[in-house]
Amino acid sequence: MTDQVTRLEVKPAAGHIGAEITGVDLARELPDEVVAAIRAAVLRWKVVFFRDQHLDHSAHVAFARRFGEPVRLRSRGGASPEDFPEVETTADRLELGGRYGMDHEEWLRRRRHSLLRGWHCDHGARVDPPAATILRAETVPPYGGDTTWSNLAVAYAGLSAPVRAFVDGLRAEHRLGVGYQTRPGDDAYARHLLDRQIATDHPLVRVHPETGERVLFVNGYYIEQILGVSRPESRAILDMLLEQAVRPEYTVRFRWEPGSVAFWDNRATIHLAPSDTAQVDHPRIMHRVMLAGDVPEGVDGKPSVPIVGSEPGRW
Repeated sequence: MTDQVTRLEVKPAAGHIGAEITGVDLARELPDEVVAAIRAAVLRWKVVFFRDQHLDHSAHVAFARRFGEPVRLRSRGGASPEDFPEVETTADRLELGGRYGMDHEEWLRRRRHSLLRGWHCDHGARVDPPAATILRAETVPPYGGDTTWSNLAVAYAGLSAPVRAFVDGLRAEHRLGVGYQTRPGDDAYARHLLDRQIATDHPLVRVHPETGERVLFVNGYYIEQILGVSRPESRAILDMLLEQAVRPEYTVRFRWEPGSVAFWDNRATIHLAPSDTAQVDHPRIMHRVMLAGDVPEGVDGKPSVPIVGSEPGRW
């Protein structure tokens, strides 16, 4: 056993989700045993955190490659590095202020106009959402800016047996931009969404391809409606399931520092990006690498079906 394996320690951060991993330098070449230990921790705790890491873009991508194939987005924010197509940089106020004729605060308000709207998995409207996301912090505000994750496998297990049996057979349409409230008159962001529609018919309960767990595949940002039921029925069911999915006991909240890294299983979690920094006159600069995922399958073995805008493996 190498010294790195001996030093590595996994410290749970909450009862059902989240763990901090210490004793590992992600910028170094990691032995297979360390990679296996980190992978096991991600599958067990759904999101893991590392502190005081010193990664540049190259090391970030190299670390991600040990766990899968990084995706290359066709469109990235203007703050993203040109020489590393796998890295997407989100600069919050710097990146979004003034885009689409809105300041950052209005843009967030129109995207997250209810308590549950901001919860999402990354690129959940695709037919093959990313398997995992690795996010690192470069610059963070002196206060605010925390991210919260919820464990969707535990949320499913926490449903009563009759409700689990009911939702096992349901499917839902996930569509980009369904929660956005348009502005009066001309709305550049609404036009942007219409020109880039992405939608998929996903099972409401997916089977995790590695752990075999059943996962409550819901989020507040992408789901248009449950298929095969009326809109009022769909709304009532979704409200119940979303409230279940983000019960406080199923969540963990992380306070970012420069050099922090979060690595989460995008197949078994949803997360809530912060919306409490618009009034803080300080940038929040983060770098994200996502790993290619597979097409979800339901309890009945039926896969997700693209409706518009995506196909497996093509970004």
